[in-house]
Amino acid sequence: MAPKLPAVLLAGCAVLMALAAPLLAGDPDMLQDICVADYKSLQGPLRVNGFPCKREANVTPDDFFFGGLAKAADVYTGNPMGSAVTAADVEGLPGLNTMGVSMARTDFAPSGGVSPPHAHPRATEILFVVEGTLEVGFVTAAANRLFSRSVGAGEVFVFPRGLVHFQRSVGAAPAVAISAFNSQMPGTQTVAGALFGAAPAVPTDMLARAFQIDGGVVENIKSKFAPK
Repeated sequence: MAPKLPAVLLAGCAVLMALAAPLLAGDPDMLQDICVADYKSLQGPLRVNGFPCKREANVTPDDFFFGGLAKAADVYTGNPMGSAVTAADVEGLPGLNTMGVSMARTDFAPSGGVSPPHAHPRATEILFVVEGTLEVGFVTAAANRLFSRSVGAGEVFVFPRGLVHFQRSVGAAPAVAISAFNSQMPGTQTVAGALFGAAPAVPTDMLARAFQIDGGVVENIKSKFAPK
């Protein structure tokens, strides 16, 4: 006896979802040669998961150029972390729209400049140390296992997508690292900012119980992370 039509449709949908699952893990594939981000228009000729496309007649070579990674950022003035990130993503490089890639430069103050624990929800990161030495690491979700080591100039380390990770300068000289991401907008969510700087705020009693500390300590930490 032939299966009923709804069952066939459900089985077909399940197969399609299984086949599409790997594709859902990253930025969507591009559908044309270029889709330069149109920052000025809310309605473009084609809307994608990102920005509308600029009309090709209005596209220039500068849409594919970004010189910001050549300049060191200030890691000292009013910077409690001693690090600064310069991003080359779709918000500053319109030609990246739909390309599924981006980069960033991170400058570190010597002997302790830190990129605090954070995660990129939409991208794997591969980090290349240009100058100095960094202590880097990430924590697995399944067992909270830390994978950490020292990475020097000319060496590479990979942070899996979505996992909490960090970098810290451990040398006497400033450090510089270049990161590449398999997303045009990888996103960055710091652990401390997400928990103590959320708006509306995560309830203090919730955090006190989670960290097994006094509520007054939680409030003190929250005071240092004003919501954006």
